[in-house]
Parts: sequence; C-alpha cells; structure tokens
Amino acid sequence: MNEDIRIHSWPCSYYLDTSKQWIPGKLSLTPVSIRFTADKSRELLVDFRLSGISEIKKESSHLIFSSLTILEKSTKHWFSSLHPNRNVVFNILEHFWREQLLSSQEAGAGAPLESSKGRELTGMLEGSQKRLEDTAKVLHSQGEQFDNIMRGLHKIEGDMDVADRLLTELESPSWWPFSTKLWKTPPEAKPKETAAAPDAQSRERILLRIPAIVTHRTDSNAKPGKLTLLPSGLEIRDCNSQLLRRFEARDVDDIRVHTPYEISVRQRFIGKPDNSYRLLAARMPEAIPILEMQFGKKIQFLEDALGFAGAGKSPPADLGTSVWQA
Repeated sequence: MNEDIRIHSWPCSYYLDTSKQWIPGKLSLTPVSIRFTADKSRELLVDFRLSGISEIKKESSHLIFSSLTILEKSTKHWFSSLHPNRNVVFNILEHFWREQLLSSQEAGAGAPLESSKGRELTGMLEGSQKRLEDTAKVLHSQGEQFDNIMRGLHKIEGDMDVADRLLTELESPSWWPFSTKLWKTPPEAKPKETAAAPDAQSRERILLRIPAIVTHRTDSNAKPGKLTLLPSGLEIRDCNSQLLRRFEARDVDDIRVHTPYEISVRQRFIGKPDNSYRLLAARMPEAIPILEMQFGKKIQFLEDALGFAGAGKSPPADLGTSVWQA
C-alpha cells in the first residue's frame, strides 16, 4: 500500500518546543505515518512512523485545554484544538497504530522492525489467543462429558422403571385372579432425547471480520467497532460485539467507497431519514473486493477511490485527502 496516501487530515495546533508556542496547521494520517504541516509556512514540522509510537494519550495542556499527546521514541508531541473533536482523532489514530503494530507486512517494504512495545503487544495478544483456544478445547471436552453423563442417567432411569414394574408383578399374590396390568395405566411416553443442537457449520459462514471505526448518520463521535461480511449481507457491531445494525443484501441501496480505507453504507426510506453508517478501517482494502462482488452495481467509487476500483491492488499515489464529515 502506497505510503503517501492521506487517510485523513484534521485542523489542529501543534506545540513547537523550540519556540515555545502553538502553531496552527493540519495533522495528517497515512497508512504508516503521522505528519503535521504548518498553515502559514507550509513547513512539515512532524513526520514519524506509526511503528515508532510508544503511546497515544488524552491529556490537558495548562490544566485547561484538552490535548492529544503522542510519545514517539523519547519525544512527546502535543496536539490541541482538534476538529471535529479530540475523541474522533484519538479513536482513528489508535486504530491505525494498533493495526500497524499487528501487521506483519511492514518489514517487506523496507521499513524498520517493530518497536519493542509493538513486539510486546503482539506477544501478549498471541498468548491470550493461545489461552482462549486451550480454554475452548477444555470446555468442549467437558461439554461432551456432561452429555455422556446425561445419557447415562436417562438409561439408569429407564432401567429403574422396568425393575419397578417387574417387582410389582412379583409382589402380587399368586392366587390373585387379576393382574396389575389390567388397571395399571400405561406409563407416559417419555420424550426422546432431544436432537443435538445444529452443528456450528450450519450457521452462516463469515467471509471477513475486521476492526473498524463506526459513525452513524451525522454523528461526529466516531467509535471503535467491527465490520462483518456475510454471504447474505453485512453486520456492524460496537467494540463490545453488540449488534448495531444488520444489513441484508436487499436492504442496502448503495455503498460509497470514499477512499481505499473508508466506505459508507446507506438504506433509503420514504418519509424519514436514511439509515447510513460510515466505516473507516486499516484493513478496508481487504473488504472492498468482497463488497464489490456481493453488491455489484450498488457500490460506487468516489473520486479519491477511483484508482482502487476493480484493481484489487495498491491505489495510485495521487489520491487526495478524505475529510471526515461531521
């Protein structure tokens, strides 16, 4: 993916430590780096790679103004007066920073190796995944053991019913002319063992699931979430995996590709506002070819994404900036 593509730009102010003053300008995000350009001089004051970041935090400058700080190696960069708001910029920067650390493709482009913080984070995630897999195997084994125990209990109960009936017959006096069978009501038919739950494979297959930054309609609070592509449509969830919206293929009226990293999904209504979501993701280039096959003519590429249409490869380097519309 070309490193010169600008994913987003935000007006803000940068604290220049050498002159001890705030410089107005624009903070820009590319797939692998963060840059700040001053408005007046057009000078590039900040340019560092996402892989070199150690920390991104929300802080306050002079205990009053809300700011965003980025710790790059041993240098702390301060950004304030962020538009549309600090939370939006923080969520997007953190998303691309995390995805960059987890990506294994950066070394192939001649980029420096991941920082120790990135390797530590990757190791923690791999360890957590391994523990979850082991836990799932243990739970599955325990579930099979419980199923075997329940089947054994049902068999014991059936054997006890038979034994009880035989004992009743044996206890009847030999001279008694009537058998207990004459008035003993037939036992209620026991329901057969319920059929096993449908196999997990019978559920709908997931084509792709990626982390994303989700914005609903004109809400300016972009929040972390997930985008799931299914054969029948797509699902949008929040960071807690709670379903925000499920779009069946027939419900989607159009999908607009603003940049290779940003799309919007819309469902039109008559007499009420359209239901639309805007999605930004570092792995969106993986999802766009699938969306193109699923929705065909419903997907349209805007000016900044024309070079990506049908290519399935890196878009050209002259793509412009995509402005986050509040």
